[in-house]
Amino acid sequence: MDRFEVTPEVRVLLAYWRGNASAVHRQLVARGKTAAGEPATAVPAGAPMESVPLLDPVPSLSTFLRAVRRDLTAGERAGLARGPEAARAHDVFGRRPMQWRNQTWEADHVQAPLVVDADGELVRPWVTWFIDVATKTITGTAVTPGHPSRASILAALRAAVLRTGPYGPAGGIPEHVRVDRGRDFLSKTVLGALTDLDTKREDLPAYSPHLKGTVENLNRCVDRMLFAILPGYTLTPKPRPAKKKPDPDEPVPLTFAEFTAEVLDWTRWWNTEHRPAGLNGRTPVEAWQADPTPFTDVPEAALWGLMLEDDGRVRKLSSHGVRWRGRDYLGAWMAGQAGRHVRIRHMPHHDHEIEVCDPAGRHLGTAHLADAATPEQLDELRRTRTVRARRLREDAKKAEALRRQRFAPATTPTPAQRLGTLTAAEADAKLATCAGSDMAALALPDLIPPAPPPDDWNTPASLRPAVRREKR
Repeated sequence: MDRFEVTPEVRVLLAYWRGNASAVHRQLVARGKTAAGEPATAVPAGAPMESVPLLDPVPSLSTFLRAVRRDLTAGERAGLARGPEAARAHDVFGRRPMQWRNQTWEADHVQAPLVVDADGELVRPWVTWFIDVATKTITGTAVTPGHPSRASILAALRAAVLRTGPYGPAGGIPEHVRVDRGRDFLSKTVLGALTDLDTKREDLPAYSPHLKGTVENLNRCVDRMLFAILPGYTLTPKPRPAKKKPDPDEPVPLTFAEFTAEVLDWTRWWNTEHRPAGLNGRTPVEAWQADPTPFTDVPEAALWGLMLEDDGRVRKLSSHGVRWRGRDYLGAWMAGQAGRHVRIRHMPHHDHEIEVCDPAGRHLGTAHLADAATPEQLDELRRTRTVRARRLREDAKKAEALRRQRFAPATTPTPAQRLGTLTAAEADAKLATCAGSDMAALALPDLIPPAPPPDDWNTPASLRPAVRREKR
């Protein structure tokens, strides 16, 4: 007797049922009974019967399940059930050859699954960092309230390159930086900064986290080791309360400054105390310092423009300062220099101050926004935006309630029964009530006649007799 094997048609059904082999077997049995003219006792709702292959004979459930386990790999079964990410967990990847410090860095963003208080608003913070692949050393970290941008990347890159003050001892200029295809990582500003450092950027294909496994492992570690123990962690399953009441024992969310301190302290622990596998019992900083590979340092004074974009235009200082994006910027160093040609460099998304250079690129000084709004004006603007956003959310919720239709549950195969149905009498009464509340329909414009015009008005001749009769 020939052994049953999973055919391409059966694979399609397994994909349709998301790896549920028992459901596929039920459809195969029902298809066989339908073709033989027998009544199918339980026809599963799903793929049309015409698309189900006709097997003669239909194998038993145990035989079918055994064939699925034999003909499909564990990765294929996981991919059918939970998607490509689950299938990738069963793949085998080769190790990259041994590298040296600063040969390759990897960079990424990771969103913390919690909320923090940023200037009175609860936001989901993001962490941007660079990690050295060879020594597992986190070279640079930047924390952003809300969604990150290229400014976050430039801030983390500047901290990664510097080795002075709180940034060291690891750092220097890397040979390669491995990034994904995020729009901010592919921006011209980030590419220009890496080009100035003579660093090559390696753009990885989309949906390939296994190609930058070092930073992806770092993202998983920070979630389990740090985020999970902070107040407001959202991935922990919690029982749903019967009523929404404020819990006095519920932890208060961290402020953005406190969260940033926690992340930087954890980064210091990772570099100086944690001993990852593969480093022979050493910490990342010890492995970095033990590597004899020479590295290149950059003076901090030479990195002042690393986080800045070039405006691309030559402008002229006037008596009002320098004009950029329709606003004036002033600096004390501008005294006596009106008429000088300058260029503007600025940090992305930070327009409260700019850096001014001469046309050759030499830094002249910082300029601040003239006539900036007061804190009271900014608070009023935030309140207005909050009220507008709340009103829009309420309108959207009401529209969704109108759009949502509720139906009664059914235990027998009956047509769907819509809930909230009105009788004809109830509908007429509701319409009558609405008509009675229409102020425009109740208005009586002729109830109060208009008053006669004053005597000093220039009244048309056609109206004068009527006016005289009214006066009599």
